Amino acid sequence: MEALLTLHGGLPRQAPGSDASTRHLLSLCGTLPGRPRVLDLGCGPGRSALLLAAEAGGHGAEVTAVDLHDGFLEELRTAAAARGLAESVRTVSADMGALPFEDGSFDLVWAEGSAYAIGFDTALARWKRLLAPGGTLVLTECQWTVEEPSAGARAFWDPQYALRTTARNLAAAQAAGYRVTGVHQLPDSDWAEYYGPLAERVRARAEAGSPAMAGSPAMEAAVAATREELDARARHGHEYGYTGYVLRTVTAGDGPAWPARPETAADTAAVRGVNLAAFDTPLEADLVDALRADDAWVPGLSYVAEGPDGSVAAHALLTACEVDGARALALAPVAADPALQRSGAGSSVVRALLAAARERGESLVLVLGHPDYYQRFGFVPASRFGIRAPFEVPDEAMMALVLDDSVPVPAGTISYPAPFGV
Repeated sequence: MEALLTLHGGLPRQAPGSDASTRHLLSLCGTLPGRPRVLDLGCGPGRSALLLAAEAGGHGAEVTAVDLHDGFLEELRTAAAARGLAESVRTVSADMGALPFEDGSFDLVWAEGSAYAIGFDTALARWKRLLAPGGTLVLTECQWTVEEPSAGARAFWDPQYALRTTARNLAAAQAAGYRVTGVHQLPDSDWAEYYGPLAERVRARAEAGSPAMAGSPAMEAAVAATREELDARARHGHEYGYTGYVLRTVTAGDGPAWPARPETAADTAAVRGVNLAAFDTPLEADLVDALRADDAWVPGLSYVAEGPDGSVAAHALLTACEVDGARALALAPVAADPALQRSGAGSSVVRALLAAARERGESLVLVLGHPDYYQRFGFVPASRFGIRAPFEVPDEAMMALVLDDSVPVPAGTISYPAPFGV
């Protein structure tokens, strides 16, 4: 381990990430208290800690940065002093799995690329107590981005860490008693920020006659393991990636955590029942049935949220549409059992459905609805992208959500499937 830490010493990052992704995840946290109390776990040399200290809450934060490696903590203290942030950053050498802080001590708990050290589920369970009422947990997790990873990708990852999918991690977060308020897939450029300097360090260490390599079997092993990691990314990087989760604990008024999953054939009647109960007319229930028989139906993108007894509590559907001939998805309808409205069931099923669409490689979702509700999922007015409905509608009610920033957003008029009747 010491050789590996030496190999990584002085590098700007210890996991994939970027200032842009840190800022985006911070924006998904919503309004924070003035001068929020932030805990950065597995802080490494402190790139995120420094940004949070300077910018969180609008005017900066009080950051407690935790790591077990004193070398990283010293790097952070030096950088904080150089930036005039020494009074805003406190370093603590501690184990992330056994933290010495009182319950409710922090408004924001942050962990970029570090939860894997104790496991995603363990992190969710052990860090929850640290959050103050209304507090937020942000963590990034490496996970599969394809439904069927190749044998080569599994040969690298399975012996090291059990990767899951976005849908399974969302379900785990909900089962642990969190509301998912934001999801962000880190772009490939975030891997380059981490692996670029690391690859250069490996090349330097591996040079013939390098003093760092001479007579050092531990360093040779560390370099070999890092080369294997870099090679796995080069070969299989399209099969896995890091995703950031922004979570808040379920509190009184939020209702229970609602597990969400793809609908099955056995759910068809219950889905119709929820849509009939949620709306004044049978139009939405009939729309779902008609879309099931239409070419616009996308298998796996009709989701239900389950109640405590396993019954269907809410339903959300994505089907294929077009914007000026380019593929997009239409979110409609979204329905919750009237007895469970405002319980979080509707939000849970929408978030899980959007995560599933992102995981499948979809790039754009459109919805016609109430802005106050859909903004929480990241939707913005579609007019920002030059997208318009094929009928008169208030500008703020026609909204778009970009799932993949690497795909150009088409402009033009939306073409809905025939069952929509427009």
